[in-house]
Amino acid sequence: MAEPLGARSGARRGGRVEQLRSGVRAFGMISAMWIRSTLAYRASFAMTVFGNFALTGLEFVGLLLMFSQVDRLGGYTLPEIALLYGTAGAAFGLADLCAGSLGRLGDRVRDGTLDAFLVRPAPVLAQIGADRFALRRLGRVTQGLIVMGWALCVLDIAWTPLKALLVPVLLVSGAGIFTAVFMAGASFQIVAQDAAEVQNAATFGGNAMLAYPPTVFGDNLLRGVTFVLPLAFVNWLPALYILGRPYPLDLPRWVAFAPPLVAAACLGAAGLVWRAALRAYRSTGS
Repeated sequence: MAEPLGARSGARRGGRVEQLRSGVRAFGMISAMWIRSTLAYRASFAMTVFGNFALTGLEFVGLLLMFSQVDRLGGYTLPEIALLYGTAGAAFGLADLCAGSLGRLGDRVRDGTLDAFLVRPAPVLAQIGADRFALRRLGRVTQGLIVMGWALCVLDIAWTPLKALLVPVLLVSGAGIFTAVFMAGASFQIVAQDAAEVQNAATFGGNAMLAYPPTVFGDNLLRGVTFVLPLAFVNWLPALYILGRPYPLDLPRWVAFAPPLVAAACLGAAGLVWRAALRAYRSTGS
């Protein structure tokens, strides 16, 4: 007798949940291994974290130097831009911490070492994401949170419960959107066998762009990062709601609360692209 359709769909859902649990477990175990290895040399770890913190901080120093000559940029004050800079930096830093290793996938495709991940009894994405887990990237996250905290203290914001809730939500959602971009870029590297710079343009380049107000960019670019590659949902739209600023492209006010949905959609689409890329992988042939 044929198995009922509901039973089959339930089994599929159960399989996906179990696969997700397996991925999270594998990511945690591999990351913990690399963290223990890193902390074995505490002085070196402290210096690399501080170096990462200082290096990313130079970007904000550039903004400070710019505002030593001007009062506003695109109609925005220094604290307002600091809020954009801090939220973008912290969200990107979280994604880079968890998925930054995907940016080097092209090297593994070219030298054939990706094959080793395929034969291990753990999800490939979790293995690669946790591979050489770099705890030093916490420097970028910390620096972004400090700048964001300073901006929130200095700005005269008319706080409401929704605005207060939106701050942690935009950080988590923004990290999810950037993680989806890392996944999509890694999938493209499997097919193209490199193209890491294409991924960097969307990740590191997107982070740099979001540190500035949307008013300094043209409408075509704004449409692209809103409706095509939705980086505007990382921080522009929710942060502008917190600041009481008008949205680019005359978007409705409710889009400030859409980042969690956008992040979920991006991660879902990136997961489909990732699975398709793995199915198309044919090793190096060597």
